[in-house]
Amino acid sequence: MLRTQDDSTDLLKLAEGAFAGERDPWANAANAAALVFERLPDLNWAGFYFLRGGELVVGPFQGRVACARIPLGSGVCGTAAAQRATLLVPDVHAFPGHIACDAASNSEIVVPLLASDRLVGVLDLDSPRLNRFGADDARLLEALAERLVAACDWSLAAIDGF
Repeated sequence: MLRTQDDSTDLLKLAEGAFAGERDPWANAANAAALVFERLPDLNWAGFYFLRGGELVVGPFQGRVACARIPLGSGVCGTAAAQRATLLVPDVHAFPGHIACDAASNSEIVVPLLASDRLVGVLDLDSPRLNRFGADDARLLEALAERLVAACDWSLAAIDGF
């Protein structure tokens, strides 16, 4: 649920500016999480999980305390990571195996981060509103994820396979 097309253009431009000259994945992910949380309405969590030791480990985020580790294939994040596909979940309580890190979350979108065809993590957004996320949000967040992945030197991170 973007407010206007300008919202997506502005977010992507701001992210590109924040990433300019910075190659560290954690620094760029921290700024990306802050931008998303600040610019998109009706969120209660925005952040990243990175692949470490065969599971997703919480990275930079904005919001309440999060689950520290999520097995691949578990919950919305682990399922999106295992499938390497964006997942839009209008009602997390109806999602089989949903992991309730924050009981206030009602909808979620998760975008996988792929670098050189390798999964490095996921971008995860939660909302207290049901049906918060749509196709426009998916396109915006996929574009943001692509820019983040391209801006980073993944050899600087303890990511599986790098």
